[in-house]
Amino acid sequence: QVTLVESGGGLVQPGGSLRLSCAASGDTFSSYAMGWFRQAPGKEREFVAAITWSSGRSDYADSMKGRFTISRDNAKNTLYLQMDHPLPEATAVYYCVAAQVAGLPRVWHFWGQGPHLTVSS
Repeated sequence: QVTLVESGGGLVQPGGSLRLSCAASGDTFSSYAMGWFRQAPGKEREFVAAITWSSGRSDYADSMKGRFTISRDNAKNTLYLQMDHPLPEATAVYYCVAAQVAGLPRVWHFWGQGPHLTVSS
């Protein structure tokens, strides 16, 4: 059973940068695909980015490309989401997700609680 605990949310200005982290525990982290979803106020939850267990492949929602970078450190059991110059529309709760698959899954089995991020000047 994988447990995911996110950190790094809060307030960031539109021209700034922020990195979210997700610490995983409970299993062999390196055998899991990992990713991020988000849910903005009044909107449905949406896919942000995902990365395979070996970091050999990553995928982003079209609207996130160029501003968000997903990465992971298997030695530290930690997933990251670097956000550069986020727009106010990026204000949302961000969820770390995991699934024990070799590629990038359509269904994610484990979810974190989600830190809230506000992008505002």
